[in-house]
Amino acid sequence: MRFVLSLAFLTTAHAADISIGDNAALKSVLRDLKPNTTLKIAPGDYTGGHHTSAVSGLTVEALDPTHPPHFKGGSTAWQFSRCENLTLRHLRISGQTANGINLDDGGQRTNPVKGITLDHLDISDIGPKGNHDAIKCSGLDGLTISDCAITGWGGQGIDFVGCHKSKITGCKFIGKPGFTASAAIQLKGGTSEVTVEKCHFKNAGERPVNVGGSTGLDYFRPPDAAYEGKDLIVQDCIIEGSSCAAAFVGADGARFTRNTILFPEKWIFRILQETTGDRFPPCRNVQITDNKIIFHRAQVQIEINIGSNTAPDTSSFANNHWFAEDRPDRSKPKLPVEESGGVYGKGPR
Repeated sequence: MRFVLSLAFLTTAHAADISIGDNAALKSVLRDLKPNTTLKIAPGDYTGGHHTSAVSGLTVEALDPTHPPHFKGGSTAWQFSRCENLTLRHLRISGQTANGINLDDGGQRTNPVKGITLDHLDISDIGPKGNHDAIKCSGLDGLTISDCAITGWGGQGIDFVGCHKSKITGCKFIGKPGFTASAAIQLKGGTSEVTVEKCHFKNAGERPVNVGGSTGLDYFRPPDAAYEGKDLIVQDCIIEGSSCAAAFVGADGARFTRNTILFPEKWIFRILQETTGDRFPPCRNVQITDNKIIFHRAQVQIEINIGSNTAPDTSSFANNHWFAEDRPDRSKPKLPVEESGGVYGKGPR
């Protein structure tokens, strides 16, 4: 027999730990949250539409990690504004019309929120059409997102606007028909020093990894950032399908290394500039090294799509293994600069 906690039986192991068994209990607790509280939520269905502001040290997690609570529907499942040292762990979220989770700095663009951890979240069916994100992050430093699964979204799976010194690791992104995904991960609006690693992307939007992007000037963090993204790393990932594997858009320094690319549908990479103005240099200093790239020449006529206002001559390519499975003799790509140590036409599998 499984015991389900309810509002009448809300218990506290000590002042900081609260176990919750139903939606009414959750709403009651959220009215007067204290710092350094841990909410342990029992299995079951819960509504979306929660908002928490300026509560530090908060943890929201499953009471039973093998049966996570399910937050269903609403505009956004949960918005956390200026919640430093927040941890979300073993939660399921689906069916929101705006965003799954929204994490932000409360509009204080020079005062980032620090120390957030997201772990083992399962987020699906967000949108489905329009700019709707599974996880939206604005003005965060020291953020870690690990071992999350995101399936079906309208805009971005994870959207970083002005986030810094952060990591996305071990996550899985799967696109779904009927959802207008533009990217699985987007790193824009002054985002810097972010590593994306050990992630798996499958038909995950037009640009599975959008290294940079396009941001209105009123949303950059810091406000005077002269780049969409800077010092960004994508490594040890698997990227299957989509129009391209990765797009570098208004980036000032990016490294794409040790990834496996499988059968992109139009291009392999894109180098673009979508935010222009005197303070923004052209997209530059992109390093693409030590990747395995398997494609069909019937689909990929142009390996690198290069847009205007970019500096592709500052990019570098080294030790990549290129294989056109249907035309091995046409495996060697046309690149903006000469590659060092490239391998062409030999099946890597």
